[in-house]
Amino acid sequence: MTPGRLPSLGDLRARYVDGKRPLPAPLEAALRADARTGAAAILTAIARRRRDNRSEGQRLRTMLRYENTLWETGVARIAGVDEAGMSPLAGPVAAAAVIFPRGTRIPEVDDSKRLDVAQRNRLAPIIRQQAIAWAVAFAEVEEIDRINIYWAGIAAMRRAVQALAPAAEHLLIDARRLREVDLPQLSIIGGDGKSLSIAAASILAKTARDSRMAELDAEYPGYGFARHKGYPVKAHFRALGRLGACPVHRRSFAAVREALGLPPLPPWPSQTI
Repeated sequence: MTPGRLPSLGDLRARYVDGKRPLPAPLEAALRADARTGAAAILTAIARRRRDNRSEGQRLRTMLRYENTLWETGVARIAGVDEAGMSPLAGPVAAAAVIFPRGTRIPEVDDSKRLDVAQRNRLAPIIRQQAIAWAVAFAEVEEIDRINIYWAGIAAMRRAVQALAPAAEHLLIDARRLREVDLPQLSIIGGDGKSLSIAAASILAKTARDSRMAELDAEYPGYGFARHKGYPVKAHFRALGRLGACPVHRRSFAAVREALGLPPLPPWPSQTI
């Protein structure tokens, strides 16, 4: 194939760079023989994508090390579990549990905090589609204020696990243990960045909670819940100072109590749920 018989460089870029299709070997050889700057730019872009793909492949292999160890022992249904929304001043805490088939690899799945909104919203339906089972559960503000945010997060994770169908055989959890769930469990510190299943759960929990906060924004306008999702940012503090607390603010949180003129709470007693 000679350079003169190549499709236009614009068509090649659209198909093999922007469209990310594999570049056939004859076309690659023809581009290497083409002295035009545009041909070299296409080859450079494709080489960069190949390097990125190799790096992503290695990252995914690392992210599956816990799952692969269990799959190899015959455990089929491994649930990754994570929560979202522990530190906001308002709204529920969400948790998700995800079971993938053996060998699942979903590029770009990572700790939800490392992804932007568009990435999370794009990946969430892919995760739900590829999962054997998934579930999202919440602990509402009233429960957070009654038992405290730590135990409310535990409760939400337990509910997500219990909602899985088929049920999990083993749990991988981000830095927690679910005492009342009678299943083998592995608590992994920083697990949402080390396990694909936990990372997927973090994405589902985060996107579900964000959606709920957008609904609460319409119900309680003026606080900016759709933008900051209830987190303790300057705009939220300004709204609290201007409007006071609304029914979905966590009255067990010091900043909310201060806005309401309430005294600090005594230390929470230790408890199990």
